Amino acid sequence: MPALSFAHPWFLWLSPLALLVASSWARRTAPALRFSDATLFAGPRGGRAFRARWGGAAMRGLACLALVLACAGPRVPDERTRLPAEAIAVMMVLDVSDTMGGKVAWAPGEPEVTRLDAARRAFKLFVAGGAAPDGTTFEPRAADQIGLVALASVPQTVCPLTLNHSVLLKIADGLAVKGGVDAGTNVGDAIAEALVRLEATPGTRTKVVVLLSDGQHVQSKEGPDAGLWPRQAAQLAANLGYKVYTIDAGPEPDPAAPADDERRQGRATLRAVAEMTGARAFVATKGSDMLAAYREIDAAERVPVETFQYRRYFELYGWCAAAAAALLALTRVLDRTRWRTFPV
Repeated sequence: MPALSFAHPWFLWLSPLALLVASSWARRTAPALRFSDATLFAGPRGGRAFRARWGGAAMRGLACLALVLACAGPRVPDERTRLPAEAIAVMMVLDVSDTMGGKVAWAPGEPEVTRLDAARRAFKLFVAGGAAPDGTTFEPRAADQIGLVALASVPQTVCPLTLNHSVLLKIADGLAVKGGVDAGTNVGDAIAEALVRLEATPGTRTKVVVLLSDGQHVQSKEGPDAGLWPRQAAQLAANLGYKVYTIDAGPEPDPAAPADDERRQGRATLRAVAEMTGARAFVATKGSDMLAAYREIDAAERVPVETFQYRRYFELYGWCAAAAAALLALTRVLDRTRWRTFPV
């Protein structure tokens, strides 16, 4: 049963006025009439006079009390539409380029999985909570709004910020690595896409981006419409006050191999993005590293939710005002009919 509350409870201090109104009416001076012979009015008085006096007093007192309650603003919360009082907004940017199809170890004693699958499993634990393979436990983030951007040549928001995490995780399960012209890694535009989604979400104090990628940024276009470079997007995030956590899920580059220069540049770029926004950069070459990175992000970006505030209330002041009007109207009618006194 929803609890009754009052929008303006201080009006309840006027409740004693109802007793004052009823008492005043009951003690009012009765009308008098000069008559030469009062014997005609001798004998016991009927019950109509008693009802006229005390019934009128009670109804007027109840009408006054109903008006006081109407001023206090009684209301009942709609418990079906709850809104978290304190939470954060997280946009996950997940790389789905062709290199995310490479195999990595998920947990000791378990078969290898693709980087995308490992990233997806770690992301699920971060969102929904549960036991990790190493025995640690993630607490669910039920009060946080979380969205998902697929990082490729052209980044795409596959799930906007939502509290419906079951839908979010179902969409994440449907992601697959992309090939061909869509196989690029446009980190700059992906961060910008996440920032747009965060900026369009009002009422949330803390907003962060979590970027997981295993490759070097590649511009999808050339010229004025080429989009943002990662450092440009990071500067934009810093100006807005949003942190961008980065997780480099690519293999370790070989210091002696010139061919791994792009890997080294990609890792340096992700580190620079995180540092520019006041966040941390992580290196995750296997599943346990991804879990460790998410665990640290989870601990750093968690706001305790103490209670829920209700988005909508069913206001009852109208019913109280209508009851007061009805009582006064009924009292007026009875005073002119059944409870009529003479002289008036």
